[in-house]
Amino acid sequence: MSNTAQSLASKRIASLLDENSFVEIGGCVTARSTDFNMQETETPSDGVVTGYGLIDGKLVYVYSQDSAVLGGTIGEMHARKITGIYDLAMKMGAPVIGMIDCAGLRLQEGTDALNAFGQVYLKQTMASGVIPQITAVFGKCGGGLAVVPGLTDFTFMETANAKLFVNSPNALDGNRAELNDTASAAFQSAEAGLADFTGTEEEIYAGVRQLVSFLPSNNEDNASYADSEDDLNRVCADLANAAGDTSILLAQIADDQEFVEVGAAYAQDMVTGFLRLNGQTVGAVANRSEVYDAEGNKSADLGTTLTVNGCRKAADFVKFCDAFDIPVLTLTNVTGFKADLESEKNIAKAAAALTFAFADATVAKVNVVIGKAFGNAYNVMNSKALGADMTFAWPQAQIGMMDANLAAQIMYAGTDANLGEKAAEYASLQESAMAAAKRGYVDTIIEPEDTRKYVIGAFEMLYTKREDRPVKKHGSV
Repeated sequence: MSNTAQSLASKRIASLLDENSFVEIGGCVTARSTDFNMQETETPSDGVVTGYGLIDGKLVYVYSQDSAVLGGTIGEMHARKITGIYDLAMKMGAPVIGMIDCAGLRLQEGTDALNAFGQVYLKQTMASGVIPQITAVFGKCGGGLAVVPGLTDFTFMETANAKLFVNSPNALDGNRAELNDTASAAFQSAEAGLADFTGTEEEIYAGVRQLVSFLPSNNEDNASYADSEDDLNRVCADLANAAGDTSILLAQIADDQEFVEVGAAYAQDMVTGFLRLNGQTVGAVANRSEVYDAEGNKSADLGTTLTVNGCRKAADFVKFCDAFDIPVLTLTNVTGFKADLESEKNIAKAAAALTFAFADATVAKVNVVIGKAFGNAYNVMNSKALGADMTFAWPQAQIGMMDANLAAQIMYAGTDANLGEKAAEYASLQESAMAAAKRGYVDTIIEPEDTRKYVIGAFEMLYTKREDRPVKKHGSV
């Protein structure tokens, strides 16, 4: 239904949306500027195709930049078309998906282009927490345009041709692109953490469609459900064997074993993503101590400490879930904070951000202690003290101040006490799941294979949760 010839930009829209569902808006718009002989230059749709369509029947708004028109550069009318899509999307309460392929701001239009592009930032900020925003980078996304994916909720990058950067790799002191391509999908996903998903164009279309199916259309939409015939009481045999790689564990307890991991390449010690439990979308945050590849071979040992990047990744994810009323499930297996010089520069601030995110979230929150839960690192990970509504623990879980052996060494230093006996005594009285349950810090001790049914039951019970907080403009952490 588009009036635009089949440019690459419009083909991308057609590949993403349900067949024949796209309706173009502003197809006749062209550049308004006449400086530098711009009146002699054809600018069809001013380099961006905008409109609306459907993904699995769900309304979405899209814009797709056309690199064949002045390199896809952003001029005044180009930016105005994007802000117009945002206005409609916020009125209708529907997601915005942007497809980026752009050489930057249009120099011929100077401050007109600069001002209009600033208004795109404003619209993105106003839409944040109101409607989901998704960016898919297929070509260049440099300079000020790199802020756009930073302001959206999820970013996809095409692995072969996409380039995302504020300063190009060759402009960085002491760096060359051939040494470290900081604009590549690999760098932006694994090192910067800005790209949540990477893949081919076809994989990106499929990934965006899958992600949209999990998300509510807006912050007042509680219809992020899907029919599932998966047994609510399904026993997940051998689930304890997946405690190291919690991305596998989450897939096993999910409806139809479908788990969408967000930011999989970044801070792998922390797993974040979406699953469905009895058809309801749930956000998951889980510590991960091991990584297994598709063939089932262990590819990395990550330990059980909280890292700076892991905390930041989880905090951002929890804030998104809370903004869109998506319940949060936490799987906890943590013994402390990463201890090295580089981490010490930022770990307190990062841990504070995660603490704030969990404590501030008013959505339903369920925590399952699947391993160790020691010290303040446990407090940070959605503990009962921070406001978890329901806390479960596996029978062999350990919950306490620190490892029993270390505690015994500290408490009985300089004495003739049998440290082995004292450690066993400490573990029994202060470190076991049962000890925590006796004090009310764990609600129920569950067998690992029953995790799915207990978690589903908890979220069903918490469905109508309402929680008031002190009146304020917003927090400052």
